[in-house]
Parts: sequence; structure tokens; C-alpha cells
Amino acid sequence: MCGIAGEIRTDGSFADDVAVARMTRSLETRGPDGTGVHSRGRIAFGHRRLKIIDTSELSAQPMVDSDLGLTIVFNGCIYNYKELRDDLSAKGYRFFSNGDTEVILKAFHAWGQGFVEKLNGMFAFAIFDQRSNEVILGRDRLGIKPLYVAEISSGFRFASTLPALVSSGGIDTSIDRIALHHYMTFHAVVPAPRTILNGVRKLPAATVRVISPTGETRDTCYWAPSYQRSSDDLKKTANDWRDEVLSSLRTAVKRRMVADVPVGVLLSGGVDSSIITGLLAEGGQQNLSTFSIGFEEANGEKGDEFFYSDLIAKTYDSNHEKIFVPSSDLMGALPDTIAAMSEPMVSYDNIGFYLLSREVSKHLHVVQSGQGADEIFGGYHWYPPLTASKNLTSDYASVFFDRSHEVLKTQLNPDWIAGEDVSRQFVDDHFGIPGASDPLDKALRLDTQIMLADDPVKRVDNMTMAWGLEARVPFLDHELVELAARIPGEHKLAQGGKGVLKEAARLVVPHEVIDRKKGYFPVPQLKYIEGPYLDLVRGALTSKKARERGLFQEAYLDRLFADPIAHITPLRGSELWQVALLEMWLQAQGI
Repeated sequence: MCGIAGEIRTDGSFADDVAVARMTRSLETRGPDGTGVHSRGRIAFGHRRLKIIDTSELSAQPMVDSDLGLTIVFNGCIYNYKELRDDLSAKGYRFFSNGDTEVILKAFHAWGQGFVEKLNGMFAFAIFDQRSNEVILGRDRLGIKPLYVAEISSGFRFASTLPALVSSGGIDTSIDRIALHHYMTFHAVVPAPRTILNGVRKLPAATVRVISPTGETRDTCYWAPSYQRSSDDLKKTANDWRDEVLSSLRTAVKRRMVADVPVGVLLSGGVDSSIITGLLAEGGQQNLSTFSIGFEEANGEKGDEFFYSDLIAKTYDSNHEKIFVPSSDLMGALPDTIAAMSEPMVSYDNIGFYLLSREVSKHLHVVQSGQGADEIFGGYHWYPPLTASKNLTSDYASVFFDRSHEVLKTQLNPDWIAGEDVSRQFVDDHFGIPGASDPLDKALRLDTQIMLADDPVKRVDNMTMAWGLEARVPFLDHELVELAARIPGEHKLAQGGKGVLKEAARLVVPHEVIDRKKGYFPVPQLKYIEGPYLDLVRGALTSKKARERGLFQEAYLDRLFADPIAHITPLRGSELWQVALLEMWLQAQGI
């Protein structure tokens, strides 16, 4: 796992390697093991390295292959790189390193832009091809690895994080009103290509972008899961699907053990992380390390799930570490957590992942994590009510949106409100895309392709990489996602959600973990804001910078300050935390 950055000039001038060096320095936590900047005329690439595969300097980046006329910076991990290397060797290619980066270079040379379809892994890359004088940007199918792009007067810049781009200077940091509408409405999800800033965009998942020498761009979306079912699919029994899911997940977990360093597990004690732990143990993983985190309770809500994580750790005899975070430590870590966000992310899980990653990074550099199972296997509570929907957009908005467009007009100041209900329109347009026929499939597709990348996946990437920790997500193996898309909805919604996954898990883990109420990383202090937390958010929202920005109506803020607990969103989030997090993030980034 690494951080990448670069500048591409399209006006005939030399790239600004000083600006690239600034971006590269800002990515230090993503790659504490090495750094490099390579400049060639109108192109400058920067890289920060975390040594996971081929820890020698032979795999250092930016990587230049003079014989092929290619230069690359790459962030991620290609799990099938050894198989691809064998295929390329058979074609006559010779290798000077033992890692996956060089395999990407040779694969591009051998198969062209379509090579990405051969990759199994998580990735974001930039390749400069001297033959065509083009730059090729690419991102993995599920958007696990981030890639931000900014247009500048002389061309383009790109980086693994939005703050890295801002640090380069000359970026338009004005707020995008449409993105603000999404943040306030679509549960803080800002779909690609937008970000909260007008001057920064993100490359959508499953996309390859080619940038010509004169600045023209063309995008190709190379993958999307199909929710169409064959006649054979419709004949399969629940047990057939259970067995296929378990087999595919077993393969996905095994793939993510590819590393030249030890691999552990972030163990919440839920079904998803527990089955990963069980499959690793089943596969003979020795000295497996697992890690869990808990917080103080607030307003009668418990702040940990140690009972279940302890059960799994004992069952598989893992080297287990529990991290308990007292309220005083939580408060102290909030500023750094917010600063580590590439975009404002409202979920309370951020602080949990940040502090958990801090401790895990003292022991390991690679972990597996259970993100994605709820989106691909139908684990959220809002799915069952949608199955018989006659107006899917309205019904989805009623269970997922934080507020309506009309209510938002009473909360944002008039200068900041988008003229139309852009969030509702976005969802409606996505539901209209061919390839998913029933309401549940449309909702699952939206959450898998949009919400997943710009909420839980981004959260895990940002918080783990803040400590130089690589997180791998087997539930987002694209072959497993394709399989899950074909499973009929009744098998996914059974047993209160994720029924088919729970049945697969019964063959691996104790039933107590499966037959329990769904849990999350609970951080009740940020849901029931009072005491020093109320002082913190009030200070941010009434500061001079916040008043000058003028995003929110004063009357709305006064209502939130007067009774924070009374203003909880349909998804059980704090409205006060949502608006305060946005302002604190803007201030943390100097915007």
C-alpha cells in the first residue's frame, strides 16, 4: 500500500516537480518505508512506499522501464500477480523485480488498456507511455483504492488523497453546492466524480482514463456487476448458494494472504470479520493476530462488543488484543482523525478505525477487514421494506436520506442550497440504469457501486493508511461480488439480512456470533453529544471561519445546540455531529 501523486502538463511546459514533492510529502503516512519523485519533461510522478510485496529496493517507485518506455506509480496490491507474471514470462518478458508493480507495467505493454480486466486486487495507478505520450489513470472495480484529480491551468494533478492535492497549491477550494447537497442528504455520500471542493474530482471506480498530450480525456468503465439471473441460477437451492458463497469467500480470503509480511484481522466480533478469522484459521494460518476496539458507554448505550470478539479469539486461539479507549483519549484523537479524512466522513466508525489502526500498526502492516458484506449480501435494515416498492426512489429516500430537500432549505443558508433536489435525482437516475430489474437489486447495486466506495471503503482506507497499515477486504473480491449479485433476494434477506452468508458462516464459526443483534463500531459519545463534545462542536460552528463561510442558518444551529439528542437522522446519526464534522474538516484542511 502506498501513496501516489503527479502532475501532467498539457501546455508544453515542464511539470512542477516541487509541487509534486509537496504532495508526496503529505502522503508520508501512506508509505513510511520509502519515497521518490521522477520528472521527465511535462510529466512528474511522486510515490510513498509501504513495503508489503518484494521489500527490496528493486520494487521502489516511481518505477521506470526504459526498454518499454513506461513509467508507473501504483497504490494497492495485485493478488494474482504471480500468475500474471508467469503468463508474461511465457510471452518473453523479463523481470528485474519480484513485486506486483512491474507486473502491471508489463501487463499494460502486453495487453493494452484492457489489461485491468486481468487484475484481481485493489489498485490505483498512473502510467506514462512514451510511445503514445499519453498518461493512463486507473482505479479498481470497487473503488477500494482512491485517486483524486484536479485540473489546473497548465494541465492536471492527481494524488491518493484530496488534502495532498490541496497542499500542492493553486487548487480551487471553493465548496461544490451539489456535493454539499449530497453530503447533507445522501448520508454524507458524495458520489464520484464530485468531491466537496469544486477544484477536485475523483476518478470513478472501475474506470480507466486516458489523458492525451494536449489534455483531451476519455474514460472507459471496464466492469459492473450484473444482477441478471440465468435459468440455472433460478434452479439453485439455498444450500447451493450457501456452498458457492463459502467457496468463493474462502478463495477471496486466501488471495489476500499474498504478502512478504504477516497478515492479521480487524475483529469486531460480527459475522463478517468472524468468518474471515475462521477461514484463515481453517486454512492453517499460524500465530494469527486479531484486534478489537471498544469505547465508554453513553446515554445507556454500550460502547464495545468484546464479548463476541473474545469468543472468536478463543475459538481460534488467535493472538488477540483488545483496545479500550476512555473518553479522554477519544477527545484527544478527534482532531487527528478528522485531519486524516480525504473527504468529510460523518460515520462514528472513523475514530474507531483510526485508533484501532494506530495500535495494530505497532504489530503488523497488513490486516483483513470485513467491510462490504452488508452492501453485497443485503445486511442493512432498509432493504426489506424496498422489496415491494412501487416508488423506489421515494421509499429509498425515506429510509436512507438524512433529510428532504425541503427541510434542507430550512437548514442551509440560501446561497448554499442547490436549486434542485440533486440527490434524489441522482438516485433516481441510477435506479434507471439497465441491468437490475427488481427494487431490491436496484438498491443493492446503488449501495455496492456508489455508497460502498464513498463511505465504508473510503473510511477504512483513510484511517488505516493514516498509520501505514494496509487493509484488505475479501468481501470486495470482484468475483464474490459478481456471485452475490446473482443470488435471488430472498436468500440474502433471510434471517434478518445476509441470510446466505450467515448459513455459510454456520459451517465455520460459533452460532452465538451469527444469531445476535447486528452491531457496529459503537461510539456513543459522538451520537449523544454533551459536555466537552458539545463544547468542541459549538466552538467550531460558531468560530470566525464558520461565520464567514455561512453554510448553516443560525436558527438551525441554535436548535441543535439546545437539544442535540433530539435531532437524530433516520439512520440514527447525530445532525449536530454531521454539520460540525463538515466545518471541522474544512478548518483542518485550511479551507
